[in-house]
Amino acid sequence: MKSVETKSVKQKSATKPTREQAEDAVRTLIRWAGDDPKREGLHDTPARVARSYEEFFKGYDQNAEDILSRRFKDVEGYDEMIVLRDIAFSSYCEHHMVPFTGRVHIAYIPGTQVVGISKLARLVDVYAKRLQIQEKLTAQIAKTLNDVLQPKGVGVVVEASHMCMATRGVHKPGAVMQTSQLLGRFRSDPRTRQEFFSLLNVSQYQNAPR
Repeated sequence: MKSVETKSVKQKSATKPTREQAEDAVRTLIRWAGDDPKREGLHDTPARVARSYEEFFKGYDQNAEDILSRRFKDVEGYDEMIVLRDIAFSSYCEHHMVPFTGRVHIAYIPGTQVVGISKLARLVDVYAKRLQIQEKLTAQIAKTLNDVLQPKGVGVVVEASHMCMATRGVHKPGAVMQTSQLLGRFRSDPRTRQEFFSLLNVSQYQNAPR
């Protein structure tokens, strides 16, 4: 049975504008900014932007659950924490459509199965390559991993810098936002939570409320 996410992606594609319409929209924005889309330096920009958007937002064409479909049960009874740190990502703020970039740290305690570590990185990209806010990105990664693997616990921490903070509004470059989502034993067991955040050297989270 296909997930709700798959259905929603298909619904979006059914109403997706054509490439020509997308390029015309870019020309409109260039004119609105005060420049001439016909001048030499901007003549090919609409096509380049459309191609870039295909890469920036390719997550809409992917299903997160499919990424985790290949799992392994032969792990010799391993039941301790698995941590993958410093997964680099780039995404686009859904409020201003400017980049935010950073790192994701993922941990889980397996139940009866594990997944290849490259799949964790691909899971991050599925959600990062969409219009996002950091809080939702953090929750989506944790929830998908929890739903598909059904582990004993999941912990996700995201650290990112937002260009909407650095280049507009309050103009505060260098600010870093941290978000976390804890499920299962990571939420209920203080020792598990402390071990996770100690491994990440994120001390401010170690005494987070249950």
